[in-house]
Amino acid sequence: MKTYFRLLSFAKPIEKFAIPYILFTLLYVVFSTLVFPLLIPLLNLLFLTDNSQITHKVVSNPSTFNLTGWFNYYMYYFVSTYGKWGALRFVCSVLIVTILLGNLFRYLSARIMENLRVHTLLNLRRRVFNNVMDLQLSYFNNERKGNIISKVASDVQVVQFSVTSTLQVIFKDPIQLIAFLVTLFLISVKLTLWSLLVVPVAGLIISRIVKRLKSQAIAAQQSYANMISYLDEALSGIRIVKAFNAADYIKNRFDDENKRYTKILRSMAKRQQAASPVSETLAVTMISCIVLYGGYLILNKRSDGLSGAQFIAYIGIFSQLMRPAKSISDSFGNIHAGIAAGERVLQLIDEKPTIFDAPDAKPLAEFEHAIEFKNVTFAYGERTVLDNINITIPKGKSIALVGPSGGGKSTLIDLIPRFIVPKSGQILFDGVDIETAVTDSLRAQLGIVNQESILFNDTIFGNIAFGKTDVTMEQVVAAAKIANAHNFIIETEKGYQTNIGDRGAKLSGGQRQRICIARAVLKNPPIMLLDEATSALDTESEKLVQDALNNLMKNRTSLIIAHRLSTIQNADSIIVLENGKIVQQGNHQELMNEEGLYKKLINMQTFNAD
Repeated sequence: MKTYFRLLSFAKPIEKFAIPYILFTLLYVVFSTLVFPLLIPLLNLLFLTDNSQITHKVVSNPSTFNLTGWFNYYMYYFVSTYGKWGALRFVCSVLIVTILLGNLFRYLSARIMENLRVHTLLNLRRRVFNNVMDLQLSYFNNERKGNIISKVASDVQVVQFSVTSTLQVIFKDPIQLIAFLVTLFLISVKLTLWSLLVVPVAGLIISRIVKRLKSQAIAAQQSYANMISYLDEALSGIRIVKAFNAADYIKNRFDDENKRYTKILRSMAKRQQAASPVSETLAVTMISCIVLYGGYLILNKRSDGLSGAQFIAYIGIFSQLMRPAKSISDSFGNIHAGIAAGERVLQLIDEKPTIFDAPDAKPLAEFEHAIEFKNVTFAYGERTVLDNINITIPKGKSIALVGPSGGGKSTLIDLIPRFIVPKSGQILFDGVDIETAVTDSLRAQLGIVNQESILFNDTIFGNIAFGKTDVTMEQVVAAAKIANAHNFIIETEKGYQTNIGDRGAKLSGGQRQRICIARAVLKNPPIMLLDEATSALDTESEKLVQDALNNLMKNRTSLIIAHRLSTIQNADSIIVLENGKIVQQGNHQELMNEEGLYKKLINMQTFNAD
C-alpha cells in the first residue's frame, strides 16, 4: 500500500479529478441500477391482462425516495388514462432516458479517469527524468543505460494504468456491486442470501489464479530492461560488432533474453486470461443455480411474494452483479504489474545525487584571479587516483597536463566542474571553495571539449547553439568561423540546417570536433577545459582542430590534457602527473632540459613519429 500511495501522490491535485469522478460514478451507478427494477412494472404490464390487477396496485402517495413507487404510480396512471399502449410508451421512454443518462455519466467518469491517468503519467515521467538528469556522472558509469531507459519509458507507462485500475477497484466497482446487492435484497432477502453462498468460492478461485502475478511482473520488467540494454549496446557499438564478426553472438544474447521475456509474458497471460473465462463460467453456473432454486420456489408457491416479473428482474440484476466482480478480478493483474513497475520507478526517483549544492551555497562572481588546488586527494574506493595535489592556474594562462595513461589527468579536470568531488583538500575559485558555491554558476564559466565529440541528432545550428534559446544565426556563424568549421558547414546540403545524424554520424571526426569547439566558443566562457581534444584525429584534421583550439584559448584560462607536442609546447606551464602525483612542473624548454619523465615521453613521441 505504501508504494501505491506514493504513486498516487503524483496525481495531485487529486481532488480536481476525484470529486467529479465520484459524482459521475455515483450517478452512473444509480441510473444503471434503476434499469432492472423498472423492468418489473413493465413485465407486469405486458403479462397481466386484467386491468383490475393493475390499477389496484397504484400507490397514491409514494415516499420521496421511492422511485419504483413513483414509477408505478405514473405507469398505472397512464394505464387508467391512456390504456396499456400509452403506459408501454411511457415505460419505454423512461427506460431509454435512464439508460441514456447512465451511459452519459459513465462516459464522463471515464473521461475524468483518463485525464487523471495522463496527468499522473506527465508528473511521474517528469519527476523521474528530472531526477535522472540531476544524478552525478558516477551513477551512469555503474548503471546500465538500457535499464534507465526501461524505467523511464516502459515502467512509467505500466504504472499509469495501475493507478487508474486501482481507483476503479477501490471505488467504482465496489459501489456498483453494493448497489446491485441492495437491490437484490430489496427484491428477495431469502434468495439473495442463498445466492451469496457461492460468491466466496468464486473469489477464492480467482485469487488463486492471480496469486503469482506480482513476482512475474517484476521478472518481466527486469528482463525487458535487459533487452533494452542489449539493444542500446548493439546500436552504439555496431561498427565493432561488424568488425569482429560478433553479430551472431549479439543476436544470440538478445534472443536468449527475448525468449525468457516471452516465457514470462506467456505465463502471466495464461493467468490473466484464465481469470475472465473462469469468472464467466462461475457466473453462468451461479445464475443457473439461482434460476433452478428460484423457479422451484415460485412453482411450489414458496417464494414469499416473489412474482415472476420480480424473479426475471432479479436474474437480470444478478447477471450484472458479476460484471463489477469480474472487473475487480481482471484489475488485479494490472495492479500487480503496476505496483511492481512502480517500485522500480520509485527506486530511480529515490536515487539521490551525491553531489549537490550546500544549503547556504552562493553564486560565484566572474572569474578574476586563479583556480587553486590545495592538498587535493581523490580515490575510487580504496584506489587513490590523485594524491595531495597542489596547483595554481592563474587567469589568462594555459596549463597543460601530461603523463602516462591512468595518471589522474582526466580525474583532475573532472574535479573543477564538480563532476566528482575530492576525498580531501580544497579547490578554490578566486579564493572561494567551490563546494560552498552554486554549481550552475561555476559551470557557467567553464567550456569543455572532450576527446569524444558528443553531438546530438539535430541540425548543425542546434548543436552549436545547444542549451541556448536566444542565439542568432550571426552568432552561430561567428563561432563556427573561429572554430574553422564555417567552410565545411556551408558545403553541406542545407548548411547550418543540415541534420548531422545520431551522434554526428554524417560528419568526419575532425568536423565533429570543430562543431564541439564552435559550441564552446559560442558559450564564451572565461575558462576552457580541453581533454585530449585532438588525440583521435588524423594529421590534417588535427591541424585544423588545433588552429581552432588556439583561437578558442586566446585571452582565456585553459587547462589542457594532451599527449602531442604540437598541443602542449606553447603552454605557459606543463604539469607532469604519474600515479596521481605531480613529478615535474615547468614550461616546455625547462622540462626538456631536465632528465625526467617529460623528456622521456617527448622523445618516445618523436621516435614514433620518425
